[in-house]
Amino acid sequence: MLLGLSLLYVGAVLTLNGLWLLGHIGDREIVVVNVASGIVTFCVSLYLAFGPGAGPGSIRAAGLTLLFTVTYFWVAHNRLATVDGRGLGWFSLFVVITVIPVAINSFATATTGIDLWMGWNWVGWAIVWFLYFLLLTLKKPILKLTGAATLAAGLLTGWLPSVLIFDGRL
Repeated sequence: MLLGLSLLYVGAVLTLNGLWLLGHIGDREIVVVNVASGIVTFCVSLYLAFGPGAGPGSIRAAGLTLLFTVTYFWVAHNRLATVDGRGLGWFSLFVVITVIPVAINSFATATTGIDLWMGWNWVGWAIVWFLYFLLLTLKKPILKLTGAATLAAGLLTGWLPSVLIFDGRL
């Protein structure tokens, strides 16, 4: 159920960040969902890393989840501070390089539907993070594309699987 909880907030923050990038939410207003989602994923990470039964698999999951946490807190910070976003762009490239092997491994070891879905999720998230690198660091004019991809990722890699997990269908 922790996966469903995390994915629900990943879905919320990506969906709303996509709407924000598309101009439907104000810069300062987007801070709330980024901080809330950052707190949720941070707490889940702490439990995975240090809770009962913590082991190599759960610590790995905690480390990967913290990549999301840092991203959300950084987006929130950038909305409140006067910065150009290049640091978040470089962090996004770091994340892409980190999660591509995760996606490949997810496909190679998939034994269930959720395992396969998570492999595709990692691919989707890697694409979105790469778009953030292109937008923020290389200053490519892809704001609308990045917004649309972020919105789609929120619905397909976060919200939908969380609902299916909560309903016991995934």
